[in-house]
Amino acid sequence: MSATIPGASGAAGGSGHSGGAEAPGGAGAPGASGERTPAERNRRAGAAQPHGRTLAVVRALLRKELLVELRTLESVPGMALFAVTTFVVFHFALNRDSVDGDLAAGILWVTLLFAAILGVNRLFVADADQGGFDAFLLAPVDRSAMLFAKVLTLLAYLFVLELVAVPAFGLLLLGPSLGHALPALIGVLALGDLGIAAIGTLVAALAVQTRARDLLGPLLALPLLVPIVIGGARASSPLLALGHSSGPAVRWLLTLGLYDLVFGLIAFALFDFLLED
Repeated sequence: MSATIPGASGAAGGSGHSGGAEAPGGAGAPGASGERTPAERNRRAGAAQPHGRTLAVVRALLRKELLVELRTLESVPGMALFAVTTFVVFHFALNRDSVDGDLAAGILWVTLLFAAILGVNRLFVADADQGGFDAFLLAPVDRSAMLFAKVLTLLAYLFVLELVAVPAFGLLLLGPSLGHALPALIGVLALGDLGIAAIGTLVAALAVQTRARDLLGPLLALPLLVPIVIGGARASSPLLALGHSSGPAVRWLLTLGLYDLVFGLIAFALFDFLLED
């Protein structure tokens, strides 16, 4: 009988709350949650962060990306040099003093597209090779912060590229004066850049985890970027025609805007899974 007293007293002592039997279950629940990986726990914690914290993370990541590019000069100089070299090749290959209209718009957009692919291919390479992905996944921040930072980084690359490429295009190939078309052309280029940045970031995040990333990236990106080239060229063609009697076609601007929106939402929805896989 005396042997039952400690058990009874232990039960009485442990049931000060009506949960003595719940202690094992309570201990088991943290154990079950403890089976989540650190990345999953931090993703849940990051999803609960206020928007101000996410913006601060985006600013920090964007600053890091731009500083790395300023120090290494791995992407933007190659993109600009490729564009200028392509314009020189077209200048001699076409055997024409100048181009205008549809031909001029096609040359401009195709050149910008292939130059952008160079930046897309390098967008996540440093993160994959130097452990940046692992460090980011272990941080309790919203995963979409890296998506926004990379999109803004690629937009900055494209902005610098076009600062070099568009004047070079006007000097080497374009027949009509670029000055009168420039304000409207900037708007068309901005819409195209948004789509290139969203699709490029999504494709780069997918391809960087593979062994053939330098080949897979362009193969995935080019078919998705063809509608942007078509819409951008059709919208730019009236601006680059002799006489420049009309502005960009509104329906092509709307097409570019809708395409940007659709792939922006797709990138936002899929980026978390691509980052963790």
